[in-house]
Amino acid sequence: MQNRPGELSALTLPTSAEGVSENHRARSVGIGRAHAKAILLGEHAVVYGAPALALPVPQLTVTASAGWSSHAGDDPGDVSFTMTGSPSRPMMTQASDSLRRLTTEFKAAMDVAGSPHLDVIIDGAIPHGRGLGSSAACARAVVFALADLFGRDLTEAAAYDLVQTAENVAHGRSSGVDARAVGALAPLLFQAGRSEELSIGCDGLFIIADSGVVGRTKDAVELLREGFQQHAGAQERFVRRASRLTDEARHALAGGRPERLGARLTDYHDLLRAAGLSTKRIDALVEAALTAGSLGAKITGGGLGGCVIALTQPVQAREVTRQLHEAGAVQTWVVPLRGLADHAR
Repeated sequence: MQNRPGELSALTLPTSAEGVSENHRARSVGIGRAHAKAILLGEHAVVYGAPALALPVPQLTVTASAGWSSHAGDDPGDVSFTMTGSPSRPMMTQASDSLRRLTTEFKAAMDVAGSPHLDVIIDGAIPHGRGLGSSAACARAVVFALADLFGRDLTEAAAYDLVQTAENVAHGRSSGVDARAVGALAPLLFQAGRSEELSIGCDGLFIIADSGVVGRTKDAVELLREGFQQHAGAQERFVRRASRLTDEARHALAGGRPERLGARLTDYHDLLRAAGLSTKRIDALVEAALTAGSLGAKITGGGLGGCVIALTQPVQAREVTRQLHEAGAVQTWVVPLRGLADHAR
């Protein structure tokens, strides 16, 4: 079988688990799933201990299928990954490195030894490099596929630690918010490794617009760090402002004040733009959403590309979506708050 463009390796899902301990007899195929996320507020500041608000995006999913290799000559104990779609070569290399490390850590944590070569296929709808948690979602799906394959019970705490292993390889220092949010059913408040579900007292829709430009999280993190180093007190001012906006947004979401929530989104975008983390296309999308009647809009994720998220009342949703596409959005998704509130109960 020849590789298709964008694949890390060829794969067929095998049916033999020969070589696996009888004490841990595995299934022939293990399945794991996860979904996308969007950051409402708290990007970058969360790395410095500030709170962040994260939104699950259940429309965008990742499914991982793990099985035993049927290819003769594959190295026992190793793993091969196949990813659907056509991510860039650097992304494929990054994904392979982080997921290989993840698999090693999983085997150690779950006391798996002496297994044959594994093949893992990852089928996902989350666009890469857009700040929607694609790497964390892939890692979580793989973790649960391996747990299913080997017949292991996996706690949320163990899953989080394993996903963080992959995230730290992929992105360097990772706050952990993505690792939590890609498995959450409701919006989360995340701070210093801990999370809790948010109270939702607002109606409305979040519209996520893809700029079509791959974000550069590592570059954005370095840009912000350099700015902090060049200006005394800049880090403290940034984190303090970000924390205040995030806290005000949390209370607005719980208290049924969508206009105030929207205003805090836009204020946070201004904070990130002032730090040099936005782009002309992102700013154009934010302006288009606001012009069309959104209550607030901002970049979401690491910055220097990626997506915009806008809070919109249902009556404005059609016009907001239209103007976002006219301003350059290549695709959009709608996440209704009411559905998330139902999950949170």
